Amino acid sequence: MAAQNGRDLLLKIDMTGDGLFETMAGLRATRLSLNAQSVDVTHLGSGGWREVLGGAGVRSAAISGSGVFRDATTDARARQIFFDGDTPEFQVVIPDFGTMTGAFQIASIDYAGSHDGEASFEIALVSAGPLRFEAAL
Repeated sequence: MAAQNGRDLLLKIDMTGDGLFETMAGLRATRLSLNAQSVDVTHLGSGGWREVLGGAGVRSAAISGSGVFRDATTDARARQIFFDGDTPEFQVVIPDFGTMTGAFQIASIDYAGSHDGEASFEIALVSAGPLRFEAAL
């Protein structure tokens, strides 16, 4: 994968539950983290090497971002998801790699602003089920 513009990594949300995704806010920085916990099955016969059980454990993903809300609609949708504890579908578009889609819960939203600048926010999401991956063509 060649170097890519960071602005091309997009976080999108299904605004109405109809499967049509819209770019969420005016994110200036976005991060996707994929995690897998292992199940340690090391025993006396392992010869001093750790062994793990393949296919076991818990997989998860976390998304974080910061920026400015681009309009009142995406701002209101994010707040409503947070307060309702909903887990709607989100997409993370990774340029020249692919798109990850799945249910996420908003774990936190932080708002900030200064007297001579725009209001900004930071958001963190955690996966709430299996993710689907579609490779870029």
